Amino acid sequence: MELRDYLRVVQRQWWVVVVTVLVALGATQVLNKRMPTEYAATAAFFLSGNGSEGASALEGSMFIQARLKTYSELLSSERMAREIATTAKAGLNTEQIRKRISVDYAGDSAFMTVTVTDTVPARAQKIAETIVDRFPPIVRALEARPGKDESPAATVITVEAARLASEPVSPRPLHNDALAVAVGLLIGAALGAIREVCDHSVRLASALPDLTGTPVLALIPIDRKARRKSGPFVSDSRSLRAEALRQLRTNVQYAGREHPVKILAVTSAMPGEGRSSTACGLAILFAEAGQRVLIVDAELRRPRLAGFLGREGSAGLTTVLVGAASLDQVLQPWGAGLWLLAGGHRPPNPSELLDSPQMSDLIDELRDRFDKIIFDSPPLLPVTDGAVVAARADGALLIVRARKTTAAQVAAAVRALAAVDARMLGTVFNMVNAPRRRPGLPAVCGPPGQESPSAHRPGWWNAVALSSAA
Repeated sequence: MELRDYLRVVQRQWWVVVVTVLVALGATQVLNKRMPTEYAATAAFFLSGNGSEGASALEGSMFIQARLKTYSELLSSERMAREIATTAKAGLNTEQIRKRISVDYAGDSAFMTVTVTDTVPARAQKIAETIVDRFPPIVRALEARPGKDESPAATVITVEAARLASEPVSPRPLHNDALAVAVGLLIGAALGAIREVCDHSVRLASALPDLTGTPVLALIPIDRKARRKSGPFVSDSRSLRAEALRQLRTNVQYAGREHPVKILAVTSAMPGEGRSSTACGLAILFAEAGQRVLIVDAELRRPRLAGFLGREGSAGLTTVLVGAASLDQVLQPWGAGLWLLAGGHRPPNPSELLDSPQMSDLIDELRDRFDKIIFDSPPLLPVTDGAVVAARADGALLIVRARKTTAAQVAAAVRALAAVDARMLGTVFNMVNAPRRRPGLPAVCGPPGQESPSAHRPGWWNAVALSSAA
């Protein structure tokens, strides 16, 4: 991987690192509040050895080091704890006193530091003062040599009297917060790397032709400025998303030059890939071009188009197929040149209904009455409804959502279409990150010499549901 590849990973997974750091900081704040406040009193001692004459410096150094370890154990021993409990009157038993004492010494030094920590600062100070008073005499008694005139083999000298720190030693909020940030960054980076390795979603449109064997007809960006009104999602007619949909309209027209596409099925591998909003936008754009367009909600298990376009959804395709109403009774006009056939009530057998002779008769009738019929088809992988609808259409568009649909799902969707001999026109890479530039009117991808659509568009365009949120 190159540097720019790592930067892309950081850009995609930055939120994982941020969340991990925030969680670590939150846990640290709870820990800081729950930890008891402790104070420390310290004292320092110097060990002096009184070796025999003729002893080498090495022997003296080894003697001191051995004594340092011994005295460290002595300071935390039961005997020293009893001395402190008797003298200091601290109200603690010997085990509690031993837990409060810690000893530190360097391997190449004759100094040793004793630290007493306690939640009560006066008690820590009192225990440390008792150690300063009682420790040197105990050492002298232990190191005394036979004979009255003989000096002890080693002497402990108090270098620093017991001193209480002005600030608590625990908890240390700044230290803990810095440690939490460091740990959060490391764990977040690891989680981000794991997510990146385990993520098999399609991120680049260039991977789709190899997966599907068909071209990518359009890249539809996310419209982050779309506003939610009374039902439809609204996009500006000059937005990048609207222009990408115009490009898709042009490419669909030229994809069917040899075999004209009058009935178009818009489907996807899984739900939540922007299929319904893309079908809505494409239908309105064909109507804008002067054609008589019908958009049909064939997602009978979860109809959505009526809500998108602000129309009644209780009667529609299901109503016609079961013979409860005629086609003219359930068609709903929407704008100039566009009609909606809603899904109607949810039937118990959607697949059988979509594959029925009544459906064939209805499609024949629609062919005679409209220039373009666009089916909002169900997703292909969860149920068979989508493949049934795609098999009846002249062509199918496969919507692939960037950074969500996996390569395996795309391949499975292509196999589902091939199994019913559906004609796949191409893929639409949906919800891609829009380039950071001022929205303009880019040229439509089409044959050489094809010009961009006119900037003069009907006012009703601004009420169309073109958001990628569906």
